[in-house]
Order: sequence, then structure tokens, then C-alpha cells
Amino acid sequence: MANAKYKRVIIKLSGEALAGSKGNGIDEQILQSVVAEIKAVQELGVEIGIIVGGGNFWRGRQGREMDRTTADHMGMLATVINALALQDALEREGMPTRVQTALTITRVAEPYILRKALSHLTKGRIVIFACGTGNPYFTTDTTAALRAAEIGADVLLLAKNVDGIYDSDPKVNKDAKKFDKISYKEYIEKGLKAMDTTAITICMENQIPVLAFGLFEKDSLVKAVKGESIGTIIG
Repeated sequence: MANAKYKRVIIKLSGEALAGSKGNGIDEQILQSVVAEIKAVQELGVEIGIIVGGGNFWRGRQGREMDRTTADHMGMLATVINALALQDALEREGMPTRVQTALTITRVAEPYILRKALSHLTKGRIVIFACGTGNPYFTTDTTAALRAAEIGADVLLLAKNVDGIYDSDPKVNKDAKKFDKISYKEYIEKGLKAMDTTAITICMENQIPVLAFGLFEKDSLVKAVKGESIGTIIG
């Protein structure tokens, strides 16, 4: 742990990130790149929990007049696909991994039980939390904040497609200003969208810093857990 600033972390991965330029499904090259980063972090002695989204397979109602609860449950099931793919890739690299789901799917994963999750973490296993909170109307951002609070994570690592948090969309506005650090309250007051307000509020109430950074920057996860200058800190 000599080189790591944080002992226990939650990593929030978007489903879209796993799709890469394909836009949907799972890009095997991207998956292997993510796994290599996670392995480097684990080798520092860091305990790792992962929240994975499902947007590469299903996102919201996708323009259909579908019942919101049904659509959200479909999104939860999509996260299981990503969680199992990530588990398989991690274990092929020698990292023991457990998938825990907020919906009961015992043929392929454990149900989410906090004490079991904590036991896995202390034994050096990576725990992937799927199915969000198990409730509709809550995002995987909120799940990440909730699980971070429950397991006592030192930081929530928000791995994104951009290199931090800006005052406007840098893909649209070339003059967008990047924040190196921003308080929880300022983030909420400015109406920023990198992470939803419910998630930020949970982090604020439990004093969990959020570090938003570009997933595909070289050694980004390692730099993040070492506390090097990268991305944007909310806290």
C-alpha cells in the first residue's frame, strides 16, 4: 500500500465505455485494456468494488413509450451482461472476482449482501455490483455512491470518456472550462451533469470524494489511486 493513497475504492464504469467506438455491445480490446488497468491497481494492494452500467445494451426507454419501471428493470439486466463479461476477463488474468446483484439471479451471481461483499474485499477479491440498487428510478451513479457509503470506500472513481468535469460539454464548446476541484455544493448549484444530484448528495452526506477522470488515458486508474494529479475532484 506504500504507493496507494486509497485502501478501498469503488470504480464506476459506464456500459458505453465498454462498447468503445462500436457504440453498442462489448469491444474486446477495450475490455482487455480496462482489465489491465484494474490488475495494476489490485497489485498495489487496493480493495476494489466495481459498479458497471448497461447503456451499451439498453438505456432508458430508448425512445419507446415503455413503462419506466419495465425499462429500468431491463437496464438492470443489461448490467448483468457487462458484469459477467468483466468477471470472466478479470479471472482469466488471475484475479478472483465475485458478481453480486441487487435482483436475485442466483444461477449466475450472488445476491447483494453487504457482509459477504466486505468479506470478499478483505480477502482480495474484486466485487462487481450489478442490477443497480434493484429499484427503478435510480441510476447506476446513485448505486455507485450508495455502495461506496455501505462498504466504506475511501473514494469513488468515476471513469468517463472525458478527462474530467467541465462547465459545459467540451465536445460541443471548445472553450469549456475544466475544473481541477469543485465542492459538492458548487457542483449541485451549477447543475453539472457528469454525475446525478442524488449520487452527489449521498457522497456529500458521507464525505466520500469523487474523482472523475478519463478512463482511456494511459495508467489513469493507477494515477487515480496513487493520488496523482488527474481529472476533477468533487469534495
